[in-house]
Amino acid sequence: MQLNSDLNQRVLILPEQYQFVSSPLQGVSRMMLDRAGAEVARATSIVRYAPGSGYSRHTHDGGEEILVLDGVFSDEHGDYPAGTYLRNPPGSSHQPFSRDGCTLLVKLWQFAADDNQQLVINTGKSQWQPGLVPGLSVLPLHEHNGVSTALVRWAPDTLFNRHIHVGGEEILVLEGLFCDEHGRYAAKSWLRNPRYSTHTPFTLEQGALIYVKVGHIGAGLLGNQFIEAVATT
Repeated sequence: MQLNSDLNQRVLILPEQYQFVSSPLQGVSRMMLDRAGAEVARATSIVRYAPGSGYSRHTHDGGEEILVLDGVFSDEHGDYPAGTYLRNPPGSSHQPFSRDGCTLLVKLWQFAADDNQQLVINTGKSQWQPGLVPGLSVLPLHEHNGVSTALVRWAPDTLFNRHIHVGGEEILVLEGLFCDEHGRYAAKSWLRNPRYSTHTPFTLEQGALIYVKVGHIGAGLLGNQFIEAVATT
């Protein structure tokens, strides 16, 4: 399957465009945001677990990044409430489930080959830092070889400088209304801006909270090697 897999293209998916499809496991459904591959794929998805559902035990050959959007996500290692950020590196394994249901942002096969850091961050108990302009607060989540992931809170009526994303940018709006000169993006909107794209983001009276990842588009990630291997078989 190839879905929004051309990383040179800008992609915008609004919440009213969400269409969840069933996964191979009963009670688990996915809204596919981008995907290159079949059931094993370089993929970004919104994943919903119905109460009492889960996956069988499995290994993540290409690594897994998770942000818990609502509910409580669990595995044999612990329980992860909304706002938890997890990184399970290549070769890690677990048996995930949710007792009462949950929704996740999940990214697969998007690790660097030398990134073996396992992370569990409860963002509700973490220390935020001042941003580059007044009105911004930043919670760094992960950084490796120029690929950075963070939560960014925008106060109402905040304007950021016009800037360029040499390594691209990906945003999931978690709360409020995020804006730039190209449009206005409500909560649950997902954007992927290609390498060398520019914009001038801002907020209105609602403010916003976003998940943002930069530097990863075109980077040397395991997922790119995986796609090249698939293409030659």
